[in-house]
Amino acid sequence: MMFRFEYPAFFFLLLAVPALLFFVFKRKTQHITYSYTSRLSKIAENSSRMLARVPIILRALCLIFLVIAAARPQLYNISRDIRSSGVDIMLCLDTSGSMQALDFELDGKPVTRLTVVKKVVADFIKERETDRIGLVVFGQEAFTQSPLTMDKGLLLSLVDKMEIGMAGDSTAIGNAIAVAGKRLKDLKAKSKIMIILTDGRSNTGDITPEEAAGAAAALGIKIYTIGVGGTGPAPFKVNTFFGPRIVNQSVDLDEKTLKEIAAIGKGKYFRATDSKELANIYEIINKAEKTEVKVKEFFNFKELYYYFLITAIVLLLLELILKTTVLRIIP
Repeated sequence: MMFRFEYPAFFFLLLAVPALLFFVFKRKTQHITYSYTSRLSKIAENSSRMLARVPIILRALCLIFLVIAAARPQLYNISRDIRSSGVDIMLCLDTSGSMQALDFELDGKPVTRLTVVKKVVADFIKERETDRIGLVVFGQEAFTQSPLTMDKGLLLSLVDKMEIGMAGDSTAIGNAIAVAGKRLKDLKAKSKIMIILTDGRSNTGDITPEEAAGAAAALGIKIYTIGVGGTGPAPFKVNTFFGPRIVNQSVDLDEKTLKEIAAIGKGKYFRATDSKELANIYEIINKAEKTEVKVKEFFNFKELYYYFLITAIVLLLLELILKTTVLRIIP
């Protein structure tokens, strides 16, 4: 819920309230003739003088609440009716052991490949407000981390919780394509996209990447592939007898297969060797896969002015009661 005033211009009337108080408090005191002035000595005390000003304070508060009521305070929310099927996107993310290589940087500090992937993917998800997105995590196994959904909060939470090795240490690219394809095959979206990110070579699984890509392409699914990492050995943190050490190890990125998958899926292959390149790749895909989405917004309002109006009436009645009883003045 959000808050607003429908007619905020009425707040200019509040400028009259301080002027009213200044005029009342600074006006000259009226005098009367009375033979026993000692009986009226208490009236001259400061507390009594302040008490005598209570009605004008109540009147000022009444005016303030009337102005607020006139400005029409409202609580509101916005609901959206999306009139387009948009794009359905399955993100297939490699979480195998090689994703712990420390050849990427964030804020000038070396981090694992998966850390950078999680940040870039989260930014990509935030950009696709009107599209359904699903997540497939793969390593030795491949499984659906999230079915297609428009709940971006859920997706961001699941991406944040991804860990290296959660699907095993090997790489089953074919299985990942098959799992993602099953999620997309029966949908009627204008565009169905699969984005596969890996830093290795498919070395396990029940189906080859080429066979899986062919089946997905036959279902009208467009496939983008992203190869992550450099060409040479990558630094890894390993535990030794003398404590944690950084050791360079070779990582086998199969670019040839990733290019073939993208060609079969009528998409494109990208190579990312640092965090900036990876972010640019997702931005390129984001711009390339846009569809016209018709969104109709509905504003739902809850009026709050009557709370302030009732308060103003109560203050006015209280002032009248006080002026005709305990704070009654001599005409």
